[in-house]
Amino acid sequence: MDPITSRVQKAGLFKKPPAPSKKKSLGYYNEAKPTGTGAAAGGGMSQKGVNKYKRDNPGSKLQTAVTTPPSKLDPDSKAAKRRKSFCARSKSWTSERGKAARRRWNC
Repeated sequence: MDPITSRVQKAGLFKKPPAPSKKKSLGYYNEAKPTGTGAAAGGGMSQKGVNKYKRDNPGSKLQTAVTTPPSKLDPDSKAAKRRKSFCARSKSWTSERGKAARRRWNC
């Protein structure tokens, strides 16, 4: 960094753009539905929420849940392996939100 740029930054004349907010209230998560599904049940992020998160955080590799029933997945597919890995990681989750996430992933 050259001396002029550092002096400008120290003087407060150079402002960084604000970092994207990662709050739940900004539309990343599923909406709560009267049926008890969605955000109220810990339903996780919708595809729309994932797309918004990726726009706000370039380079992110975030994906939605694998909601396809296990019987319809090819056992060697990437989706089946992601599902199996998630189910193994989340075995000990006992909260309502954790149980809802495991239901969504068909664990």
